[in-house]
Amino acid sequence: MYAHVLRPEPAPATVAARLVAAVGRPDAVPPPLLMLLGMFSTQLGAAVAKQLFGTTSPGGTTTLRLGFAALILLAVTRPGLRLGWRTGGLVVGFGLMLALMNLSFYAALHRVPLGVAVTIGFAGPLLVGLAGSRRLLDAAWAVLAGGGVLLISGLGGTGVDGLGLLFCVTCAVGWAGYVVLGGAVSQRVPGTRGLALGMAVGAVAVLPFGVAGSGTALLDPWILLLGVGVALLSSVVPYSAEMAALRRMPPRVFAVLLSLEPAIGALVGLVLLGELLAWPQFLGVACVVAAALGATLVRAAEPREAPARATPGHRSEPADHHP
Repeated sequence: MYAHVLRPEPAPATVAARLVAAVGRPDAVPPPLLMLLGMFSTQLGAAVAKQLFGTTSPGGTTTLRLGFAALILLAVTRPGLRLGWRTGGLVVGFGLMLALMNLSFYAALHRVPLGVAVTIGFAGPLLVGLAGSRRLLDAAWAVLAGGGVLLISGLGGTGVDGLGLLFCVTCAVGWAGYVVLGGAVSQRVPGTRGLALGMAVGAVAVLPFGVAGSGTALLDPWILLLGVGVALLSSVVPYSAEMAALRRMPPRVFAVLLSLEPAIGALVGLVLLGELLAWPQFLGVACVVAAALGATLVRAAEPREAPARATPGHRSEPADHHP
């Protein structure tokens, strides 16, 4: 219908070129669009990673993602190793949390829909951030987020793989620990060097799981190429986009946009993977997003106080927070 007025679909190479140009010249792109680009890139990377599970294990996929991302970041930042015992310990802990978060996320993704894994994982640091507050309204946001997780987990009568759900909860714990330790590392190691070193520690930590689960499949050229793609989509592009966005927008606005990540995960899972969530699970995703948005907007309306730790609902500094 009206075919004579429709423009032809752009070739895949043209689309890829536009994305590269957007990342290469981030100041030419509006900050909210950069944020959306970063979040969609993260979830697209997760969708690509899920396609690897027919050839590699979740441990193998995690090894490829963290390994290539670490190599790229180390080449760019060239961090020094003179950190001191305390800072070095924080970096190691940070890297181990990064490994736990990603390994459990991909293990969960092997058994549950993308939207379920992302939302439950996202709820971890959100609930940790709200748990330190004594305000009744923050308690209400925590209850809303917790109720959303219960709905996603099968409270509404939808069956969810039990082991996959356990991996989701483990991812939430790892994500929360990653955010807390990441905040401490960012105070001691300036710029992106702490992230690069932590990524390297995480890559080494997951290597035994990758070798045990995938073996020589990790050396297949096609698998290596897909691993590079996952690392770029899930780490390099989102981090670059978010760094450029945060330079031109208030941290509170950044946090509001970041609250949309569970919904984007569910959308990407539906469109690219055909994962249709049941209505109680969609309602659960909406509850978690609403809790994150509510907590962020309420805090934004209050007078500025001492800086708080970065969480998905209250973020003061960008990091490669995505599992």
